[in-house]
Amino acid sequence: MRNSCMFLASSLATVIFLLRIPEGDCERIIGGDTVAPHSRPYMVLLKDGDDICSGALIANNWVLTAAHCVTNKKSQIILGAHSLLKNESEKQILSIKKVFSYPCFDPETHEGDLKLLQLKKKATINKNVAILHLPKNGDDVKPGTGCQVAGWGNTQNKRSPSDVLREVNITVIDRKICNDEKHYNFNPVIGLNMICAGSLRGEKDSCDGDSGSPLLCDGVFRGITAFGLSGKCADPRGPGIYTLLSKKHLRWIILTMRGTN
Repeated sequence: MRNSCMFLASSLATVIFLLRIPEGDCERIIGGDTVAPHSRPYMVLLKDGDDICSGALIANNWVLTAAHCVTNKKSQIILGAHSLLKNESEKQILSIKKVFSYPCFDPETHEGDLKLLQLKKKATINKNVAILHLPKNGDDVKPGTGCQVAGWGNTQNKRSPSDVLREVNITVIDRKICNDEKHYNFNPVIGLNMICAGSLRGEKDSCDGDSGSPLLCDGVFRGITAFGLSGKCADPRGPGIYTLLSKKHLRWIILTMRGTN
């Protein structure tokens, strides 16, 4: 895998150069609100022991999530959930048939933090469980664009998962700002295949337990919750970082799904 992805080292240098040209660890919901039960039917809860992540149902037997999320054939894939703990009749609990991590995922740079989960059986699509369609193109998302991200992750004053699904409104921030010395300072590089989003004053963010959750911008699926400032959430120095559903990422997703029985 590393050999096939050696281009990343040189491309990162190019990204740094481009981002300097002047122009005219896991995630949780901070500063958001509880959503109406089952109003986000595309949301998927991933449970592996005490570890939780989120994902999006993109076909009746495929889930898209973050590559760094812990998943295996013993993991529970829970559709139609609102409560993390309650035994809801709307829930469908499925299992994983195969895991396909993006072949160029680099846990050090966080590049390509996405993976596909093929389910053992098809989900039953209804008002509580629905497919979130991939974007038609892999265009970038402009700074200032309003987005939403949901999850069952930690909240500001509670260092454990939320029992119910919560969502927060955040704003896309220019990569030049996210890479400056007051923010990530190129450690790591917030590259062209990532989206930086949150609030420059902090207060609004995703956090521990929300990794893999879909980022919707202007109502379109544009990214996957990836990471934030280590050990801190809603810190103005480290807005949330999301894997952009770029052209190359979309191509890999579509080809993987088409080529798998």
